[in-house]
Amino acid sequence: MDKFRKHVNSKYNLKLADYTELWKWSVTKIDAFWSTVWEYTGIISSQPATQVIDLSVRMDAIPEWFKGARLNFAENLLWCRDPKKIAIIAAGEGHPPEPMSYEKLYENVLQCAEAMKSFGVKTGDRVAAYIPNCPEAIIAMLAATSLGAIWSSTSPDFGTTGVLDRFSQIKPKILFSVNAVYYNGKTLDHTVKLNTVVKDLPSVETVVVIPFIKDFVGQPVQKSQSWDQFLSKVPKSALPKKISFAQLPFNHPAFILFSSGTTGLPKCIVHSGPGLLLQLKKEHVLHGNMHADDVFFYYTTTGWMMWNWLVGALGIGATIVLWDGSPFKPAPISLWKLVDQLKITHFGTSAKYIQSLQEAKISPKTECKLDSLKVVYSTGSPLKPESFDYVYEHIKKDIMLGSITGGTDISSLFAGHNSALPVYRGEIQCICLGMKIEAWADTNKPVYAQSADLVCTEPFPCMPVYMYQDPERTKYRNAYFDVYDNVWYHGDFVWINPKTGGVVMLGRSDGTLNPAGVRFGSAEIYNVADHFANHGIEDTLCVGQKIKDQDDERVVLFLKMKTGVVLTETLVKDIKTKIRFELSPRHVPAFILPIEDIPYTINGKKVEVAVKKILSGQTITPTGTLVNPKSLELYYNIPALKQ
Repeated sequence: MDKFRKHVNSKYNLKLADYTELWKWSVTKIDAFWSTVWEYTGIISSQPATQVIDLSVRMDAIPEWFKGARLNFAENLLWCRDPKKIAIIAAGEGHPPEPMSYEKLYENVLQCAEAMKSFGVKTGDRVAAYIPNCPEAIIAMLAATSLGAIWSSTSPDFGTTGVLDRFSQIKPKILFSVNAVYYNGKTLDHTVKLNTVVKDLPSVETVVVIPFIKDFVGQPVQKSQSWDQFLSKVPKSALPKKISFAQLPFNHPAFILFSSGTTGLPKCIVHSGPGLLLQLKKEHVLHGNMHADDVFFYYTTTGWMMWNWLVGALGIGATIVLWDGSPFKPAPISLWKLVDQLKITHFGTSAKYIQSLQEAKISPKTECKLDSLKVVYSTGSPLKPESFDYVYEHIKKDIMLGSITGGTDISSLFAGHNSALPVYRGEIQCICLGMKIEAWADTNKPVYAQSADLVCTEPFPCMPVYMYQDPERTKYRNAYFDVYDNVWYHGDFVWINPKTGGVVMLGRSDGTLNPAGVRFGSAEIYNVADHFANHGIEDTLCVGQKIKDQDDERVVLFLKMKTGVVLTETLVKDIKTKIRFELSPRHVPAFILPIEDIPYTINGKKVEVAVKKILSGQTITPTGTLVNPKSLELYYNIPALKQ
């Protein structure tokens, strides 16, 4: 980061003294900043841009970036072909790590791309995968994007309804999947679910089944062939020597990601390959100080945007580590032993995983060396201040703890890590370069040290190019531009520290608590409630309930108690007292109620908005993105909330 600041100073004859000044330059001289990132991080293109961006085009009109440029996402991830350099190490529950060189990766992508061509895959076609985090997923994605096809993936833990809700909208031509998966010590047949999906996806012409669990035989899958059969569609003797990378405009679509869809069909968010590439290069190279000799691990599935974030490190020439299976098997310390075994330098996970380690009283630094470890990333939900303490006390004291935030909507970050800044307890280090985010309490009113809406007031290259099947961009504008005119509204509640520049995420704006006009995020309540974990509280959910016939709401805190523990009036009183003391009387929930279960998405996020809608009288149809959809039934007709 500091080298980049000095490079900018030299190139533009400036005297930017620190990160704050560099950030301000990056969001005011937008075209100069992004063209410098392009050049500095080594983006490969066959034609340069004639214009970086036309700043006269409104942000909500989705301006075109790098007009005239021609490049390919996959080519930028496959420039290294060193037979001795490891590209991917595939590890997981139940099998030892298996390395693949950059040379072998290139050869496999070449074969896969030629096989796709033989099936008629062309620019703009959709290629989908219902697949674990394995090398074949990366190979197929790179093959598809090398041709200009559009890639979309989801993980085997998704139910068939969740998969069909997604893939039936985009009508893929080829579907990649597996015979079975291994999770929590058990082999799980995947062919039953796969057949259900294939039956209702008439657009799929062939299903490529990878023998992920060797020697496992499930049901015969319709329209299927094995991975080896697919790759051998074009004989090796007939393969070209090089991949023919389609040279495409900057805004050419490469990925379809999906909104969580907790209360309806998921939105199909289409991202350009180059937009994602440029943003990830900025985040890994500048913010993360990542180099070709680093080893990068992120615990993710193929259905989460963090998979794209992980795979993007191939563009730097780094080694990426894949894991499939439970992070707690064969033991809770397994992933940290993997750090020592594979010399992982950058380790990524979810806030929920870190909290689970903390609750299980696991201390990785006492059981592992962790000499190679330089960075720990956390996302998925806000990382609690106590979790910061835990990481530095029980994992490693001299690392960068990168709490990061962004979303599927941008497939990257708004705020995150910074290798040139200190880490402050409970805070995301900084707003990322080129991302002009602010906290707005009202139209055009940025505030500091105050909870407010996260907005972005200037365009950025990783804005989605469009929503699928949304030719007039109506869904797009409704999703991001219908709250403030020509300003991106992200749907998160945020607090920005004026002294440190750090960011605190406070939950979803549409799940924002707003009793008597005082707005605050659920994370504030969770942070206080967590102090009572040793009183038998297993989990918490805090939502607002609209008060009947009033333009107001009240706060309801649900507590899932541990087995055999009863919620007492004394505990309720103690929690309310502490919330009043630590936050304010306005923060105190109107009701604190026991509940048997709390709904979560497959990616580990609490489902606040759906519960809020149920409490306010709506009927919600749960979708396949919920890991425990039946839990929503618990929130209907609660007697105490009928008052």
